Amino acid sequence: MPTGVVATNARNFHQQMVHYLRRGIDYTQKGGVVDVGTIPAGSLIVYSASGVFVTQIFNGTANAINIGASTDPGQDNFGTALSVAALGQVPLDEGVNISPVVAVDTKIQANLAGITGAPTAGTGIIMIAFVPNNDL
Repeated sequence: MPTGVVATNARNFHQQMVHYLRRGIDYTQKGGVVDVGTIPAGSLIVYSASGVFVTQIFNGTANAINIGASTDPGQDNFGTALSVAALGQVPLDEGVNISPVVAVDTKIQANLAGITGAPTAGTGIIMIAFVPNNDL
């Protein structure tokens, strides 16, 4: 870590701009849960810019992941059974069902239990865009 930089649990840059969490995933993580990062309390999630970006098709028997808060048992309150079987962006699909503003610091996780079989390929990038509560 660069000198003078203080690590915090939630990612919150002091400027008014769209922030993001980004985490790479691959087929070797099938069946597991991956920590993406933590969004600070009061942040507004930009659902239209968030999701999983498949850069190499996953070739398991089933190929889906869930994305959500770590406090959600299935980690699927942001995205449920998002297919990673085709290239491109797969947007979050649960944005209309929950508030876009997180009330507390929120740890985001991806649940890769929906990738089954014996995959030999598959990579992607999970990105969660958000705007922290830093009004002037």
